Amino acid sequence: MSEDRPNQDKPIASLPTNRPLLGIGFFPLSLMIFFGVLCGLGIFTFGYGEGWSYLSHEPEACINCHVMQGHYDSWLKSSHKNVAVCNDCHLPHDFIGKWVTKADNGTFHSIAFTTGDFKNPIQIKPRNRRVTQEACLHCHKEFVNHLLPAEQGGDMLNCIHCHTSVGHALR
Repeated sequence: MSEDRPNQDKPIASLPTNRPLLGIGFFPLSLMIFFGVLCGLGIFTFGYGEGWSYLSHEPEACINCHVMQGHYDSWLKSSHKNVAVCNDCHLPHDFIGKWVTKADNGTFHSIAFTTGDFKNPIQIKPRNRRVTQEACLHCHKEFVNHLLPAEQGGDMLNCIHCHTSVGHALR
């Protein structure tokens, strides 16, 4: 009869009591569940916010957020509408710089718009102003050679200072 129930004759203390679930401990399983939920929320948010559109080169991606509608509308009226899109002026032209800036701005914009912590109209950050200045020079360097600093690291005029309505017509 003890063959039918092999643990019947063993003392209770010798029976396994803290058998790990699925062969792993409680803490690793908790971490897996936590990160699974976190990834699930991230995927949902990316889909709900049409995140895939931000991977494109289309200006319409920028108006997924209502705060950018005015900037988009003013770009449609600007002199650059037929020659440049948002990414041409607001992202570095090198591959790594472009994606690092997209990730940085995307994270900043997501947090700012989720918490409501932004100025309206939205203001360009100093780092992004430098990116925009470099974009101006990328296309117009031949025309502005006389404005460039005479020595490395010298001061130069900021294109946007005088040409605020070039990329975005006056609103």
